[in-house]
Amino acid sequence: MDVNDYLMYTEEEREFREYVQKFCLDEIVPHEEKIQKENIYPREIIRKIGQAGLMSVHHPKDIGVGKYAGKGLVYETIVAEEVSAVVAGLDMARMSTATLYGKPISRFGTTEQIEKYLKPVIRGEKIGALGITEPNVGSDVAGMETHAESKDDGYLLNGRKKYITNGSQADYLCVFAITDSTVHAKQGMSAFIIENTMPGFKVVKDLDLMGMHGARVSELKFENIFVPKENILGKIGDGFAICMDELDSERVAIAAEALGYARPALEKAIEHSQIRVQFDKPIRYFEGVNFKIADMATELEAARLLTLNSARLYDKGLSITKEAAMAKIFATKMAVNVCDNAIQILGGKGYEKENKVERYYRDAKLMEIGGGTSEILRYLVQREIFKENKRKKD
Repeated sequence: MDVNDYLMYTEEEREFREYVQKFCLDEIVPHEEKIQKENIYPREIIRKIGQAGLMSVHHPKDIGVGKYAGKGLVYETIVAEEVSAVVAGLDMARMSTATLYGKPISRFGTTEQIEKYLKPVIRGEKIGALGITEPNVGSDVAGMETHAESKDDGYLLNGRKKYITNGSQADYLCVFAITDSTVHAKQGMSAFIIENTMPGFKVVKDLDLMGMHGARVSELKFENIFVPKENILGKIGDGFAICMDELDSERVAIAAEALGYARPALEKAIEHSQIRVQFDKPIRYFEGVNFKIADMATELEAARLLTLNSARLYDKGLSITKEAAMAKIFATKMAVNVCDNAIQILGGKGYEKENKVERYYRDAKLMEIGGGTSEILRYLVQREIFKENKRKKD
């Protein structure tokens, strides 16, 4: 472990990282090649992840499993980094069920909703998914077209969702819909918990992705799904606030996943540069190579600090909209750059699938898009900066 880790992480956090690394070595690495080559959805591994308590760290202790339950977002970033370093698509599936779906339920759900719809997910027995993005709606969440109308003792929900991780595999989904079109979505959006067995729930298709093998990203259709009132998350009209609340922690976790893509790519570049000989010496002695490695390592360290800072602020109960956006912007761009340079350093070998670096590159690219594009996050950062500036002047 790098000496800086002793300054950035507590002894317990370092022990937890070792625990996660051992789990990955024992339970994920043996299945890594099969998941990648056959694009298998690793439901059984997700179950084991739940049993090991690795989906509990970001939830209250009384909800989770194991001694690390309730530890917070810093622990979630450790899980995200270590699992992503082995199989990125697996952590995409894990995080989508534990954090993207799980956090709204744990923070806004009733006791009955938590018992029925969250605890089985945290234990790995059931799969969850978050339904926000639509065919015509991405960054502009307020432009959501899915709608729900009051009917009898519940709501009738109609619409489509697209790019939904775990969509076709989820037992339960937290779906956002407009319930009052006469007001802005900030007041007119609501959140519902849907079961995949409810009449009217349809999987249109799983999308064929550039990377993230093992994950399932789906297009879904809802046709007159009747959602009983007990499945409303929070109150009618709370949907936009619930959605925004979830996104900050999601973006920090995605930044941590980016560390997981970049770290092994850098390690492979370093290793290759020491054994690849050209012009009678290892290529590490050429500035065209070793300067790249210096920049890659610097960017990785900076991304880790931004990510860790955001997570620690969140765990202290502070608002991190700006910090989370900064971490995700920088870390996801860093991962793409590091993987790109790693391919360049490995040369032809870097373009071979057996060396994994090209896979890291394909996996990394998605996260400049998912969870809020880098473009919309830059808008959020500048908005928060000018808000802070105004407060100082006032």
